[in-house]
Amino acid sequence: MNTLYNASLPSPCWLLNEEKLQTNLNTLAYIKEKTNAKILLALKGYALWKSFPMLSPILDGCCASGIHEAQLASETFQKEVHTYAPAFKEDEIEEIATLSHHIVFNSPDQFHHFAKKVKSYNPNISLGLRINPEYSESPKEIYNPCGLYSRLGTTLANFDETLLDTCDGLHFHALCEQGANALEMVLEHFEKKFGQYIKKMKWINFGGGHHITRKGYDVEKLIRIINHFKDKYSVQVYLEPGEAVAWETGTLVSTVLDIVDNGMQIAILDTSAEAHMPDTIIMPYRAEVRGAGKAGEKPHTYRLAGNTCLAGDIMGDYSFDTPLNIGDQIIFEDQMHYTMVKATTFNGIKLPSIAIEKKDGTVEIIRQFGYEAFKSRLS
Repeated sequence: MNTLYNASLPSPCWLLNEEKLQTNLNTLAYIKEKTNAKILLALKGYALWKSFPMLSPILDGCCASGIHEAQLASETFQKEVHTYAPAFKEDEIEEIATLSHHIVFNSPDQFHHFAKKVKSYNPNISLGLRINPEYSESPKEIYNPCGLYSRLGTTLANFDETLLDTCDGLHFHALCEQGANALEMVLEHFEKKFGQYIKKMKWINFGGGHHITRKGYDVEKLIRIINHFKDKYSVQVYLEPGEAVAWETGTLVSTVLDIVDNGMQIAILDTSAEAHMPDTIIMPYRAEVRGAGKAGEKPHTYRLAGNTCLAGDIMGDYSFDTPLNIGDQIIFEDQMHYTMVKATTFNGIKLPSIAIEKKDGTVEIIRQFGYEAFKSRLS
């Protein structure tokens, strides 16, 4: 039997590695030191709040996508809360305003409709508008917020100068797993279209999608870009990484339940691409498996498949040095971001447990999910 982790670890299980998380945080701390930019955790990408005691001394707060993330940030991170949504609801706006330090509206209409109410609920809140620079190098259209007919952000043609008296900042988000060169091009378009308004602002939020902690990312160029922008416009710069915080900080550990042969060997696992790592289907991307190669690269090739009835619940074809056996562990690398925040109990499949590998090497199982996690979402 191939067991790479302690056999007592529940399966399936997301396993965060504190040492790797600290390495990413050190990179973000260095950027903050060199630029005085503020860096927020994007909860939409990573919201493992049991790890927030490591994050909060370094990061400046969280960006939330709605009321529940704002509540989580306020309760568990207890620093700045910046909330943006494509549209806010009347019955939630008071609580969002009370919880938030910044609120960013998606359109001038939403800004005008809610600005006075928000200020009455929280006089100290900072108001912002998300803009669309109409330029992105996003690798997939599904993740392109500046694509044709995008609902995300206000284009220059729809900008309303009457909100300038009460608008403190502009926010854009145009990157997806991209480097400093892509940011440089986005800023060129942003300045060309909205430059006349930037000096009127207190802050500019560069959004997320910065692959800061990925090997080969040009951190020094990012620092130069931020400092040049700050010197030029005298504004506070914010970044909102989610994936970059959690990049390569943990795994999804699973177990082979059965092996069937229908023209090729198919290993059925106790996890699911559809339910537990949906971006492998949506993006799509191929998750790395520890010790495995591409199909045919090593002597024994298997299709790794999920334990649901969805025919397309497939992780991909991988090869191994030795044959797989029932009970073997399969470890998917880099599974901390956009996994547990998107996970479902589709088909009644159990959610993976959550564990943290501490800096001293011990493993703490912090959450296990049973029937109630499935039932409580239904009625």
